[in-house]
Amino acid sequence: MKFSFDEKINKIAEKVERGERLTFEDGLDLFRTEDLNALGKLADFVRRQKHGRVTYFNVNRHFNYTNICVADCKFCGFYRRSRQSDAYTHTVEEGIEIARKAVSEGATELHIVGGLNTKLPFSYYIELFSSIKREFPKLHLKALTMVELDFMARFYKMKDEDLIEELKRAGVDSCPGGGAEIFAEPTRSRICNHKCSAERWLELAGKCHKAGLKTNATMLYGHIETIEDRVDHLIRLREQQDKTGGFQCFIPLAFYPPGTALSHLSGPDGVDSLKTIAVSRLMLDNFEHIKAYWVMLGKRLAQTALHFGANDLDGTITEGSELTQSYSVENGEVKMTKQEIIKLIENAGFEAVERDTLYRKVEKVTA
Repeated sequence: MKFSFDEKINKIAEKVERGERLTFEDGLDLFRTEDLNALGKLADFVRRQKHGRVTYFNVNRHFNYTNICVADCKFCGFYRRSRQSDAYTHTVEEGIEIARKAVSEGATELHIVGGLNTKLPFSYYIELFSSIKREFPKLHLKALTMVELDFMARFYKMKDEDLIEELKRAGVDSCPGGGAEIFAEPTRSRICNHKCSAERWLELAGKCHKAGLKTNATMLYGHIETIEDRVDHLIRLREQQDKTGGFQCFIPLAFYPPGTALSHLSGPDGVDSLKTIAVSRLMLDNFEHIKAYWVMLGKRLAQTALHFGANDLDGTITEGSELTQSYSVENGEVKMTKQEIIKLIENAGFEAVERDTLYRKVEKVTA
């Protein structure tokens, strides 16, 4: 019996078995295939080679320091202008209290991102990070996307390297992968014209890596992009990883239309999401970890994605993140208990392992 009824998938499977790097055309063929089972099996083969049955999660909390933003990305339902009634900026003291609650709940990571707010002095960020770090030195601060770093470098007129070093000294331990969206033009300009270019995003990621900061990488899919755009995005990330090696994890982000300027779109369906997870695993041969972000996929589809190449479900997250709530497909729910996430993983047939942000095992856990 052949591996797949799709001959192109059979040929790609042979390349994967030999450990050969897949091409742009291979990526397109993977997205175009109608043999979802074979695609999932192939991605699962690579996932199990790297990680066996281990599936990671962490205990984390998200903190959005401001929703005021000068950008107006068409896919975003989070940003506000400064004069809007529900615009906000948290004080440093409020940030400390949010961190305190996170630590009391067992969090090892605080994920900190926000809008591009021209009203904030650079000292705000330094005080925020350093104050949280003084109070909770063991709490890992995963903070600031490449888009935020680009904004800061331009707005505060700082050299990239100086900016990154000052933030590191203040307490930033690593950076999340947001803001990548989709690299290809003209798609990028059509959905987020005020954000930095793909080249700039990749440049800053490389500079973070060289400064010793690990980062993640994302791709927003299911809006106006093509599969060619998606494969281009994956290959650009793969090339940057070849250069600097600092990406820890790739997170495909399923576009959630409600509340955005693209609310007339339907967003990706389940098959598209599973394909995207699987293709990511197969194309990104130099990325160790592929995340099934349960908030945007939904718990059940994220659980299924563990059989399509994903080896991480993100974390418990907990409530309190307005940004996360704005794209949650779980009826705005952005919290899972530790036991719930362990059960999801184990019921899918995998071994749940709690990790810290740098993928060091915290403990082996059972439900």
